[in-house]
Amino acid sequence: MANWFECKVRYDKTMENGAQKKVNEPYLVDALSFTEAEARMIDEITPFISGDFSISAVKRTKIAEIFWDDSADKWYLVKVAFITIDEKTAAEKKTTSLILVAANDFRGALDAFMLGMKDTMADFEIVSITETPLMDVYRMKVVDNKPE
Repeated sequence: MANWFECKVRYDKTMENGAQKKVNEPYLVDALSFTEAEARMIDEITPFISGDFSISAVKRTKIAEIFWDDSADKWYLVKVAFITIDEKTAAEKKTTSLILVAANDFRGALDAFMLGMKDTMADFEIVSITETPLMDVYRMKVVDNKPE
């Protein structure tokens, strides 16, 4: 199971008008620890940023699953409530999970989520879908059956 960490990268970004602006952009990385998350983020981002940058924050997320789409350019967070029935009391119980979905727009996020959930046997309801500020998501790289 993946451990997702949100890492914020602070650097000077050249804007469309040519001006330099200090930005703090969030990324998601799969890692085993905070230290590994920071190291992996540095490895992933170094080829794309010229000049100095720093990892300004690393925090663990509660994302349970990710539905990928390599053609999408935005990330949406879907909060879903799985519904179970307690056999003893016959009471309905809801357990929430967070699922990250890659999509180009809100409708695409909903469609991708429903497609990803089509084989589930559990009853669920969507609590919310929100666009995230995430710039990119980096999965664990596996080389020769070992994480890299």
